[in-house]
Amino acid sequence: MDAYRQKLHSFDPDIDAAIAGEEGRQADGVEMIPSENYTYPEVLATLGSVLTNKYAEGYPGRRYYGGQEYTDAIENLARDRACAIFRAEHANVQPLSGSPMNQAVYFGFLEPGDTVLAMDLSHGGHLTHGAPVSHMGKVFKFERYKSEPSQNGAIDFDGLMARVKAVRPKMVLCGYSSYPRDYDYAAFKRVADEIGALTFADISHIGGLVAAGVMRNPFDAGFDVVTTTTHKSLRGPRGGLILCKKAHAKKVDPAVFPGLQGGPHMNNVAGAAVTFKKAAEPAFKDYATAILANAKALAAGLMTEGAKLVTDGTDNHLMVVDTIASFGIDGRTAEQALDRIGITTNKQVIPDDPRPPLRPSGIRLGTPACTTRGMTADDMRRIARWMVDTLRAPKDDAAIAKRHAEVRELCRSYPVPGIG
Repeated sequence: MDAYRQKLHSFDPDIDAAIAGEEGRQADGVEMIPSENYTYPEVLATLGSVLTNKYAEGYPGRRYYGGQEYTDAIENLARDRACAIFRAEHANVQPLSGSPMNQAVYFGFLEPGDTVLAMDLSHGGHLTHGAPVSHMGKVFKFERYKSEPSQNGAIDFDGLMARVKAVRPKMVLCGYSSYPRDYDYAAFKRVADEIGALTFADISHIGGLVAAGVMRNPFDAGFDVVTTTTHKSLRGPRGGLILCKKAHAKKVDPAVFPGLQGGPHMNNVAGAAVTFKKAAEPAFKDYATAILANAKALAAGLMTEGAKLVTDGTDNHLMVVDTIASFGIDGRTAEQALDRIGITTNKQVIPDDPRPPLRPSGIRLGTPACTTRGMTADDMRRIARWMVDTLRAPKDDAAIAKRHAEVRELCRSYPVPGIG
């Protein structure tokens, strides 16, 4: 135990015990929530550094407080590295998380009441893409497009063109949190250009895969603005990143500060800078390639065992299992059953789900975290069998106990970075 942790253990054993418990949970279980990952030990070092003490309101060279020599250097490195890996002209590394990141884009480019065309939440869109329960859904007018589940999740671009001409959005948004396919950004750009709409891509889930060059980059299609969180497939700290054309910088930067937030969390910005440096290394492309290979193996393994996947497969790091169609149980029951064997997933709506969000028809799975640990395609096929066997008999206590032991045994071969 390091010196800081020893101080915490002595002063607040309750919090220390909870942290230790979470360390054990992460080490002994398979993390398959696609938005979660294990960050680098070097990033953990920045998050617990003295940078957490420093206010840095403003931007490099234009701060509101003194003592910014080192914070300016850190933020400039983060911005330059982000632009390099995403081939962007401008980067803002200050958003505190994904939600304010996207809010800054809306407020930077739109006026209240403007129309945005975005993906339907049940078809894979995100809460921040104007879901009615979100504040942004009340400020701006969001219209929806959907995927075609019967066509492996394809987007009907002829239908989308007709929709754009009918509702005439100021912004066309493509991005997702549970859509298992890649986007044709060039086709979205052609649709938006038909009426002169702005193009905005939220690649939060696949940011690492785009940075590595194993999935399409919206900037190659000429998009105006792209956002991504810095954790998930990038493996960084929990924060947000806005990338855009240089011409849009004067809209983006004031929308973040002072528009939505005060001082950035410089320990997070430093962690993001480290993450972007990692993402530029050749090994990161190997890692991203392995994420996709593991996802393909997991999806194939599940389907071979009889599970029904939304879109019948995946092109990225995630997949959605229709647990009602596959096993006759809802997503919450499935999530809880898998928790009992040490495989962590999350309940998930399926396209046009008739069931409520807290008891939906599916679960969502992803491979970034288990790939970080070094798990392979063979491991994914083994995990698929464990999952299907568990979901077919979620109340078989003896079988669940046996599989839980097998999961722990597998995990002992793959240490979690930063734990131990």
